[in-house]
Amino acid sequence: MKKLFLLTILLSLTFIVKAQSFLSLDSCRALALANNKDLLISNEKINAAHYQHKATFTNYLPSFSATGTYMRNQKEFSLLNNDQKAALSGLGTNLAGPLQQAAGIIAQLHPEIASQIPALGASLTSAFNEAGSSLVDALRTDTRNVYAGAITLTQPLYMGGKIRAYNKITKYAEELAQQQHQGGMQEVIMSTDQAYWQVISLVNKKKLAEGYLKLLQQLDSDVEKMIAEGVATKADGLSVRVKVNEAEMTLTKVEDGLSLARMLLCQLCGIDLSSPITLADENMEDIPLLTPETHFDMSTAYANRPEIRSLELATQIYKQKINVTRAEHLPSIALMGNYMVTNPSVFNSFENKFKGMWNVGVMVQIPIWHWGEGIYKTKAAKAEARIAQYQLQDAREKIELQVNQSAFKVKEASKKLVMATKNMEKADENLRYATLGFKEGVIATSNVLEAQTAWLSAQSEKIDAQIDVKLTEIYLKKSLGTLK
Repeated sequence: MKKLFLLTILLSLTFIVKAQSFLSLDSCRALALANNKDLLISNEKINAAHYQHKATFTNYLPSFSATGTYMRNQKEFSLLNNDQKAALSGLGTNLAGPLQQAAGIIAQLHPEIASQIPALGASLTSAFNEAGSSLVDALRTDTRNVYAGAITLTQPLYMGGKIRAYNKITKYAEELAQQQHQGGMQEVIMSTDQAYWQVISLVNKKKLAEGYLKLLQQLDSDVEKMIAEGVATKADGLSVRVKVNEAEMTLTKVEDGLSLARMLLCQLCGIDLSSPITLADENMEDIPLLTPETHFDMSTAYANRPEIRSLELATQIYKQKINVTRAEHLPSIALMGNYMVTNPSVFNSFENKFKGMWNVGVMVQIPIWHWGEGIYKTKAAKAEARIAQYQLQDAREKIELQVNQSAFKVKEASKKLVMATKNMEKADENLRYATLGFKEGVIATSNVLEAQTAWLSAQSEKIDAQIDVKLTEIYLKKSLGTLK
């Protein structure tokens, strides 16, 4: 779909460069499809839905995340209180009394070393003080500057079917966007065809109005000569001049309508409104018509209509929403793994080094009691799914009616064209006899004017009938979903 749309844009750019002043129906369609902003928007919606579907699929796969933090603490965490710190720092001093007693006993038992005991006591006191201070320093946590980091792996094992349901929803949403784009393309094609044939209709009516005006001007000239010769009255001349004025007004209205119709077609095709354009079918004396095919199979319409497929997809989406709602109240299981690193580390007492460890676990979350919330939400989702189903059934019925109406209009337009063709033949013959009789002086001016008016009406009805056949064929294809 995307490649086809891009190809259409490239073709339309070629048409813009090379054939902007001469447009066929196909080139108008291509330009309209390439320049329609709604189609460009819907094409981007397809892209968004496509990438959303890809993003949802990644929920099946493990996810990795990294976290880092730094924290400055006002105070340091301490394992010892102040009294314990003071006691350990002065451990040798606190043991001075017992050491002196021990030294006295040793002096009594060994008088020969009594002179060395004071020095030995001082050394022991100093050694014990140093050992206590070292122990206090070893038990410092130094947690004023804390660094931490973690790499986490999470692998969903069971989420109650939520991931699978979301994956299906985004898949249906992508197809829904494509169907809406297809429906938009058919609307643009139909609008373009309507504008195109409206221009063709007005071009032919302009030619008709110009021809009718020439007939009246010729009749006016003939009546003026007859008035001069005394075989016609001034009333006859005034009647003809009134018709000439009416024909001029009609021609002006047709020209204005044609200008507006061309502007509308230019707007649809993305061309500047003031650009002079000529349509390929403008110079055709008679619009070629094919025998309309009014036989149809409703299964074709159901299979091709974007509206039906869109509602079918909407029904599937609402069914999956039931599963999503139900999954929110089912147990969920996930595998988790981490590698954490901290500074200060506590794996070898407290050290100002980055050290870490692995851990692996399984997380289970089980909803226990929510006062029936899950049941109520599931019932609400089921009601929405039934609404979508009813809308689908209603759309099928309306499309069946629309297809039958379109087929009836095609048949009606064909019959009108046959009648308009016969009326045109009769009007031509009537005008020929009236003109000939007027020249021979056996037909009054009013009769000639009536014949010309009837001829104009018949010719206009024939043009309308031909255009109506074209448009009803388009409407039938649109109702069957086969307008490409």
